[in-house]
Amino acid sequence: MDEGQHTTPMNAIPAPDKAYADAHRQLQDLRTLLARVIVGQGELVTHLVTAVFAGGHVLIEGLPGLGKTQLAKALAVALGLQWARVQCTPDLMPADVTGAEIYTTAAGGASTFEFRPGPVFAQLVLVDEINRATPRTQSALLEAMQERQVTHAGTTHRLPSPFCVLATQNPIELEGTYPLPEAQLDRFMFKLTVPFPSRGSLREMLDVSLDVEPADALKAIAGPGDVLRIAELGRTVLLGERCKAAAVDLIVATQPQAGGTEPDARRHIRYGASPRALQAVVRAARVCALMAGRSHVDVDDLQAVALPVLRHRILLRLESELDGLDADAALAPVIDGWRSRL
Repeated sequence: MDEGQHTTPMNAIPAPDKAYADAHRQLQDLRTLLARVIVGQGELVTHLVTAVFAGGHVLIEGLPGLGKTQLAKALAVALGLQWARVQCTPDLMPADVTGAEIYTTAAGGASTFEFRPGPVFAQLVLVDEINRATPRTQSALLEAMQERQVTHAGTTHRLPSPFCVLATQNPIELEGTYPLPEAQLDRFMFKLTVPFPSRGSLREMLDVSLDVEPADALKAIAGPGDVLRIAELGRTVLLGERCKAAAVDLIVATQPQAGGTEPDARRHIRYGASPRALQAVVRAARVCALMAGRSHVDVDDLQAVALPVLRHRILLRLESELDGLDADAALAPVIDGWRSRL
């Protein structure tokens, strides 16, 4: 090799212009900042950042006390987003989420009904323990999540931009809960699980969050305009024909009857992922490419987001559920088989 020459790893090809380089730097800075707040959850942080900049909503499942709420708060502060929290309970009403009309009297004595927006009109909405809300209240989020708007008394109110819903749920509590219907689960781009931290991470938490919440000391390193700019840039990331075909093959591999060739899919999966999952995989993979400093999607990007996109979009057969199999275990051989054929 001639003096002055150097090689670049395939997963870190330099971006072709300053816009991609700036986006790469900002995404990496955000990941680093959040990783200092939520210790030992690097993969969770990466997936959360990916979903937000891909314009998706996130369902986070984990036991109490693992930092789900702090992560949402830290993300909002770091990005300079207006945020609101909804604590779900069985008596929560739809109007408590979307807002309601209030009868008001003006200074001159004229009376009228005035719409008062609810917490869903924030840029980042944390819906804590979403499965504790009744189906009626859960459905109030459907229009907001899909259409980015709220319709009340025949009038449509646009939600702010960017807009992201982070919902949490506890996987072990069943009493007094209402499982989310499949139609609403499909609105979440990612379903993320929060693993129990390692012993080293637990020790580090004592230095980081014993006497103060780390999110309270954060300062914004970006703003809503940066989120929109990077999200728009993500739409320009090149998606080649090979990756398009690979993304389609991934979704087809989860189908037990409609063309699926994986024996594990036929044996364990009753219903596979929807076409919306295909869109989610591609949109998230584009942000993964930006994080790696690339202006094109690679198959590795598709694989990186496959599990969080798919785990809540498949239905297992009853026999597999009774055997204790979960979605992750059913999908692992399907994804591995798909990757080996590429």
